[in-house]
Amino acid sequence: MVTITVIGLAAGAVVLSMPDPRPAVGLEAEQFAARLSRAREEAILTNRPVAAEADASGYGFASFDGATWTPLTGVFVARTWGEGVTAPADPIRIVFDPTGIADPAQVRLTRDNQSRTVAVDGAGEVLIND
Repeated sequence: MVTITVIGLAAGAVVLSMPDPRPAVGLEAEQFAARLSRAREEAILTNRPVAAEADASGYGFASFDGATWTPLTGVFVARTWGEGVTAPADPIRIVFDPTGIADPAQVRLTRDNQSRTVAVDGAGEVLIND
């Protein structure tokens, strides 16, 4: 009985010391920021406005061809936020013009007690703040 108890306590300690399998909110913020930076580059390289729209469920990207906004594919395919990550409920639209400039915007991501803010300044630079 003592052996079984010791094995049970050891197994419980191992389970409790395992890290959370969900990625940290910082990783989610880094991935979103990287895609925003890539969207800015896309706007400059294609000489077309590129927009990112984020809401509580996730984010996606679209390009303007002069008449309509068309969703982008590939690395720009629409994505949902990671498990447990919350974002502003109201949609936030960030548009990079063909020179890379954008109106300033912020998207705050939160999970548990952690939060990160992905910000785009007027020059189109993407930053991550605590």
